[in-house]
Amino acid sequence: MPSNFTSHSAAQLRRRLPHRRRHELLDFEHAGHRYTAGLGYFDTGGLAEVFINVPGRSGSAIEAVARDAAILTSICLQYGASVETIRHALTRNSDGSAAGPLGVVLDFLAPASDHQEIDGVI
Repeated sequence: MPSNFTSHSAAQLRRRLPHRRRHELLDFEHAGHRYTAGLGYFDTGGLAEVFINVPGRSGSAIEAVARDAAILTSICLQYGASVETIRHALTRNSDGSAAGPLGVVLDFLAPASDHQEIDGVI
């Protein structure tokens, strides 16, 4: 086993979500498409999961990509990645704005000072 792994199984490293947890919905538009994001939180208040749907576009490629990005983000969060790390890793337009719907959601959750940093103001 490589030295950067422990003898514990991956399931032991993943933070379990409570059966009942705070959940919020966020409707937004990006690149001419309407989206609905569902945000679930850990008991501590930190973001634990993200769901993204494209109303009226069920089964479309654009919805599949948005949903897959949200699922991967949720897994990363539950394994300990920070929202800031994920957000800063996502693709940006030349003006610093989010290039995709997941970036829009994570930007919405970020403090205003963090937006300035990504936009290159700070």
